[in-house]
Amino acid sequence: MTFVDEVKNAVTPRAALLVIGVLALQILFIASYIGALHKPKPTDVAFGVVAPQQMSQQLVSDLDGLPGGPLDPREVGSEDEAREQIMNRDLYGALIVSPEGRTDTLLVASGGGTALSGALERIITEAEGSEKRTVETVDVAGASSEDFNGLSSFYLVIGWCVGGYLCASILAISAGAKPANRQRALIRTGTMALYSIAGGIGGAIVVGPILGALPGSFWGLSGLGALVVFAVGMITLALQALTGIVGIGLAVLIVVIAGNPSAGGAFPLPMLPDFWRAIGPALPPGAGTWTARSIAYFRGNAVTGPLLVLSAWAVVGTAMTMLMSMRKRSPEDPADAPARSGGGADAGPAPSGGSTAV
Repeated sequence: MTFVDEVKNAVTPRAALLVIGVLALQILFIASYIGALHKPKPTDVAFGVVAPQQMSQQLVSDLDGLPGGPLDPREVGSEDEAREQIMNRDLYGALIVSPEGRTDTLLVASGGGTALSGALERIITEAEGSEKRTVETVDVAGASSEDFNGLSSFYLVIGWCVGGYLCASILAISAGAKPANRQRALIRTGTMALYSIAGGIGGAIVVGPILGALPGSFWGLSGLGALVVFAVGMITLALQALTGIVGIGLAVLIVVIAGNPSAGGAFPLPMLPDFWRAIGPALPPGAGTWTARSIAYFRGNAVTGPLLVLSAWAVVGTAMTMLMSMRKRSPEDPADAPARSGGGADAGPAPSGGSTAV
């Protein structure tokens, strides 16, 4: 056998295509992460200004005109209202101007990400210094001392996402490339649901009772975790049912390559470039990270939208999985062929009297 024949046997055309696909995912991974995170800077950060009426509009105008447009300032009626809007996650910070002295107060919320609260402190300190004023910073929703840089929520959600697509991938490829029928699809969906509940509770136990990294409702985080795992798992099963093993790569593209850098974890959304800022809230890692931080630090506020996003992924994934399981198949469809022990999509028929794996 010639060397060329050996190469053809070792690397089939299908394997070559898959390798090319992996190379594309690798390049996209690098481009997405570095593109999103290589130069973070705040842009149009929702920011409140509480100041005497005679100077409020001018101060808003001055802050709006800062080089690079880091702030999107707006007038707020009182300090209490500013605090409430920060806790509702309508504002990322606020400046409370003293009508008598020359020391003002900056309200921030490091629980939403210390990178952004630190950036706001630098911006306002510099702006106040140019007016011969000083500023004191008050953290109204401070990150836990066990939650370095406010990253625990992000890593928790990433762990849930990884568990979701790994579990779904194992279910999808353990006995053939596609769900053969409705029964198998239902069993996989049920298994995914049980795994999701266990994964959600397990993650909440780690970050709460064991490590003390996140405050907030234990059962709130557990429920969120179950939803994140199930949403990611079901969309992975759906994509795999639709495209075969390529679907696993598509799930990685959505969740890891596009979702992780746009989630607002290391750098909150206002510090990301426009593209990642736009897609982040619509993807499971971004919706999950926002909700986890809200549960931990913001009294569970502003979670309706992200929970609807996660629910939509779960519903669409489940519906697509079931619809694909009901499509008509030819007798030669490998999805209908029982799997050999350790086999995959190309596995041959099982021995007589053997059982088909789920």
